[in-house]
Amino acid sequence: MIATSDFKKGAKILFRNEPYMIVDFQHVKPGKGGAFVRTKMKNMITGLILEETFRSGEKFENPELQYHTMQFLYSDNGLYHFMDQESFEQVALSKDAIEEVKNYLKEQEIYTILYFKEKPITVNPPMFMELLIKDTPPGVKGDTAQGAGSKPATLETGLVVNVPLFVNEGDVLKIDTREGRYIERVKK
Repeated sequence: MIATSDFKKGAKILFRNEPYMIVDFQHVKPGKGGAFVRTKMKNMITGLILEETFRSGEKFENPELQYHTMQFLYSDNGLYHFMDQESFEQVALSKDAIEEVKNYLKEQEIYTILYFKEKPITVNPPMFMELLIKDTPPGVKGDTAQGAGSKPATLETGLVVNVPLFVNEGDVLKIDTREGRYIERVKK
């Protein structure tokens, strides 16, 4: 059981038979009456944000989430196929389930899939990924006065990121998947 006093950002609770993640919370002790907790929660299945107020000390069940490491195999007719790395079972997810990570889907890459009641609900990419640049304009010497310019680059997955001028087509970049930004060029 998780009490309101245990709330912290990122905590997961079962509310109305669905898993929610605490996005923000505030303990309030008014001058009159009992204390309460104002929360902003994200439904982990639908992605909707809900603001709710709870009495201080109220308790919630743990949502019993499971994490599985799975390899992305291929996409076919709007379904995205993953294989469990332990049981070798294959799971097909719809476009809606992978919407947040579609710019990071790369065949043969390992992802973490979150399950709730034996059903996959979200896909989490690795924290850093190495992706190939498919298209970027050439960087022209003298484009900037300080040498700190940037240009857009389209990567193999369709993601567009800003990169330094010295980066060219065919280079492999390390990308931070949490923010979708360029970290460094990878030597291969």
